[in-house]
Amino acid sequence: MDFSDTRTRLLNYVRPQWRMLVTAVLFFLLGSAVEPIVPALFKRLIDSGFQEGLKYPLWIVPIVVVGLFVIRGTFNFAGTFAMNSATSLVVLNIRRDLMKALLRADAKLFTSISPGIAVTKVIGDPQAASAAMGSSIISIVRDASTLLFLVIYLLYLNPQLTLLAFVSMPLLAVSVKRIRKRLDKVSAAQYLAGQKLVATVDDNARAWRVVRTFDAMDFELERFDKDSNHYRRMTIKQVATSALVTPITQVLAAVGVSIILTLAIWQASQGSSTIGEFVSFITALLMTISPMRHLTDIYTPISGALVSLKGAFELMSAPPEPDTGTATLPTCQGHIAFHDVRLQYEGANHPALDGLNLDIPAGQTIALVGSSGAGKSTVVSTLLRFAYPQSGQITLDDVPIDTLKLVSLRRHFAVVSQDIVLFEGSVAQNIAYASPNGVDRDKVERCLRAANLWAHVQTMPGGMDADIGTNGSKLSGGQRQRLAIARALYRDAAVWIFDEATSALDSESEAVVQRSIEDLRGSKTLILIAHRLSTIRNADCIYVMSEGKVAEKGTHAELMAQGGLYAGMVKIQSTH
Repeated sequence: MDFSDTRTRLLNYVRPQWRMLVTAVLFFLLGSAVEPIVPALFKRLIDSGFQEGLKYPLWIVPIVVVGLFVIRGTFNFAGTFAMNSATSLVVLNIRRDLMKALLRADAKLFTSISPGIAVTKVIGDPQAASAAMGSSIISIVRDASTLLFLVIYLLYLNPQLTLLAFVSMPLLAVSVKRIRKRLDKVSAAQYLAGQKLVATVDDNARAWRVVRTFDAMDFELERFDKDSNHYRRMTIKQVATSALVTPITQVLAAVGVSIILTLAIWQASQGSSTIGEFVSFITALLMTISPMRHLTDIYTPISGALVSLKGAFELMSAPPEPDTGTATLPTCQGHIAFHDVRLQYEGANHPALDGLNLDIPAGQTIALVGSSGAGKSTVVSTLLRFAYPQSGQITLDDVPIDTLKLVSLRRHFAVVSQDIVLFEGSVAQNIAYASPNGVDRDKVERCLRAANLWAHVQTMPGGMDADIGTNGSKLSGGQRQRLAIARALYRDAAVWIFDEATSALDSESEAVVQRSIEDLRGSKTLILIAHRLSTIRNADCIYVMSEGKVAEKGTHAELMAQGGLYAGMVKIQSTH
């Protein structure tokens, strides 16, 4: 995506706010129209005061001057308020679409973007860009209109001298264009360096336990210093490039102003203009310097804003998760079947699933075991359509899952993994997460009791309304796991998947989770994925996976009798 595309997309968000923006422009124009009145007033006051004597009370002078500045300030305030109201709505709509894109993005996106960078793109970039663009637009409208009115007034006073001011304009345009190209390049480099620095901090905020366990504080500080220094260098380059704009434009503008000023003094010495005209012309001429200076400074924030928005819009353009299904499955028994399913991840040398066949009757408890990379987790990913097989078919209650709408498919699954993700809020809000009917407190209590967590929740300040902290930081590992089970119970799905749900728990917490699993047996289709084989002995059928296929299947007793892979795995674990 180039900057022209970024500008086009930005205009699509700006266009609905045109009424507020036009109102802001009108206020700024009215404020700018007051500017030439000041030098014009000086001309009248000086000429009438010096040549004809005072014809009005002297106290009127400060009242008129102060009144003009009050009027101008009022118009500028109203314009600034209207402009910022419009830009805040633009930011709101951009953020909403960014969040929508993030929520609906294909799973591949999350392999290339960290949570910290996602936060920056959704929250920080639109706000920073809108602040820069808003102030720049205000400067453009206010200063350009002020400059326009002052130039018109100068042309009225002395058109010959005013036209001479434009002799340096072509040279000014060429200089600014060359600097702008350099600024675009270094601004993009600065943005990328900032994103890398955000990713480094995000890594350390998420993995602080790992960092301290490995005694890697010095290593991480060195990495941070390297990224931080790179960001500083890019920032200095950006500042240095943008700083060139102002002195170059001011010097070139000064050439024109000095020529005019010299000729104006010469004309006044020849008596071709009155003192009032001379003072008025020089005052108006000097008043043009400030808006010209502001206008030469606006490209830097605009360039930075476009770079930030370019990154945000790239996230917005991320491919959405494919949802080609059209059918719905209102009720589900939980019968799952894999028919010769083959899936190979992009860049992988071997398929993750290689002609997999599974038949899981409704209400049965099955277990998937095998070494790392055998394809167990890929089974879950394909069931939930986070990964897409190249061939074969997966059915749910004899309906091909690729014909179902994603929302209709996933509502029938509840997943409890070792990687528990909880949300900011209370116990009850986490259990009734995303429930369309809100929080049913009686149902929450039943789920907490079923997950063996009710006793602990009663001891928490606020009970089920107690805040659980960031990602459940106020709970132990076992309590977080049981809260995840209670959340899944609240959903009341037909198929439950326990993906290494007890691998990180102590024996007591594992026993509690095991009791919850046993309570569900027979009423739900249960898929247990475990390395710890003691947790799956009671499964109706155990599938031993190897290289993406089912190598063995049967009950625990049957597989032990065969003396194959499963028996060998049990023997290895029993000796440790």
